[in-house]
Amino acid sequence: MDWHAPQWFAAAVLVLILSLVDTFLTLVLLDHGAIEINPLMRIFVNGDGREFALVKLALTAWGVAALVVLARVPVFSRYIAGPVLVATALLYLSLVGYEVWLLCWVVA
Repeated sequence: MDWHAPQWFAAAVLVLILSLVDTFLTLVLLDHGAIEINPLMRIFVNGDGREFALVKLALTAWGVAALVVLARVPVFSRYIAGPVLVATALLYLSLVGYEVWLLCWVVA
């Protein structure tokens, strides 16, 4: 059985939760006239948002699973991959903060 450090689990759960929040906020912002700047995800935004949410969350979950599995593997022959997961969580936190700021600006 493979064992992973608790910080990788916490970072993985945080990324998945923030991805869910990001998906919701993106759909709300799109309803208020925003545009999706990611060209890949822009394809899935059309319609009611279910396909967008499913694809986004599936891709995020797959990426998080890969990072957890590779948490102790060296990346760029120097750094282990685990901190990339923590950096991803911090980037998602910044993105969600930005989206909340945008939403407050749009609603006000």
